[in-house]
Amino acid sequence: MNLLIIRLVIFVVLFWAGLKLYRMYRDWKLEQDEETRRQQQLDNGRMVRCSLCRVHLPEDEALSQDGRWFCSREHRDRYLEQQPPV
Repeated sequence: MNLLIIRLVIFVVLFWAGLKLYRMYRDWKLEQDEETRRQQQLDNGRMVRCSLCRVHLPEDEALSQDGRWFCSREHRDRYLEQQPPV
């Protein structure tokens, strides 16, 4: 009977330790995934500012004309209309 109780205690301790290790691994993996996601967001491109309305937007979504950035075709056209001819 004593041997059965000792085996049960050992089994419970091993189960608890395994569960604890699994939770530690799961938390570590979630942190790694979040850090990777955060890094990907930073690597997706830099932010640029529309020359007309001054709104910031990702570079890959912006339009470029003569070294200036715009959030839409309408803002690009309006900005170019307002500029005196060179």
